[in-house]
Amino acid sequence: MSAREQGTKSREADILSQEQAPAGATAADTKAEIPFPAATLPPNGAPPPLACAPLAYENPAFLNSPDGRLIRIVAEYMEPLARIRHEHIQDTVVFFGSARFRGREEADHALELLDNTGSRHPAPSEEQPASVPDIAAGKATDLQRKRAVAAVAMARYYEDARRLAQMLTRWAAKIPSRRHRFVVTSGGGPGIMEAANRGAYEAGGKTIGMNIRLPFEQAPNPYITPSLNFEFHYFFMRKLWFAYLAKALVVFPGGFGTLDEMFEILTLAQTHKLAKKMTVVVYGSDYWKKVFNMDALVDTGAISPKDIELFQYADTPEDAFELLRNGLTENYLIPEAAAAAEQSPHDLVAAPPFEDFLGPEMAKMSK
Repeated sequence: MSAREQGTKSREADILSQEQAPAGATAADTKAEIPFPAATLPPNGAPPPLACAPLAYENPAFLNSPDGRLIRIVAEYMEPLARIRHEHIQDTVVFFGSARFRGREEADHALELLDNTGSRHPAPSEEQPASVPDIAAGKATDLQRKRAVAAVAMARYYEDARRLAQMLTRWAAKIPSRRHRFVVTSGGGPGIMEAANRGAYEAGGKTIGMNIRLPFEQAPNPYITPSLNFEFHYFFMRKLWFAYLAKALVVFPGGFGTLDEMFEILTLAQTHKLAKKMTVVVYGSDYWKKVFNMDALVDTGAISPKDIELFQYADTPEDAFELLRNGLTENYLIPEAAAAAEQSPHDLVAAPPFEDFLGPEMAKMSK
């Protein structure tokens, strides 16, 4: 190496050592070698073995973080879809109604009010319906007396929902189809939801429960078909699945959740966001006409007179069943039979279309 090259290397080393030197170091200090901290290395001089990082989809810290929200939302669409396809469900009839009353056998007319929608725990004693002895002894408050009267009505609604689900399930089982038609579906909790699942279970049919995870202890009712027992984190994904497969809706007396779910479907129908015909039965006209006044909405111009035709009232399981059967037959079974009759012989013996393997036949939403 020439003297010039040696000088250049020396200057480069000086510059590098000055850049690495700590503040306040002297020229002599910068020329000294800075040792690597020995404490960071094991005795053999090699770094310790490194464990494999978790796969992204097996990393709970990521999946449950804000960054994983999109994955969770997609999972709440794809996982129910996979199970519904596997169980060969084509469409549903959704039952909404109160989840605060716990059902009792007919021999026991005492109903217990739950602390919150879907909760495992009962409401405080001062909010429970009064017993007959307490009323006779004058121990009941006005609220307890009112709830005692309401409890009798709720017991009837429980049994009516149970009966209607039985009738619907038995009728749907006779429809020729490769898939299960008009499967009774509920929010998966107690009260009216339990009654609907119970009726379908007792009739020997599959039945779906779409529960929602809440910040208090709650559980699905035991009458749901185990493979069709769903639990959602996001309310909007649960609502999507209620609307996606439904060909009809039955609304029993309920509270905030029932009102929210009913008017969500009615609004989708009113604004033509559903590319299908939906039969909506509002059960218990006495109850609902005290809760809302549709005529007042028409009179003020808030809704059109024809919007009231989006639903029909029923007060007995037999009347509700007739409305459901007529609507489902007219809107779906007759058109399906007509379309099948128009197929050519070649179409009848051809392999099923690709969509049949994907199933179910999703209730279409408009684009």
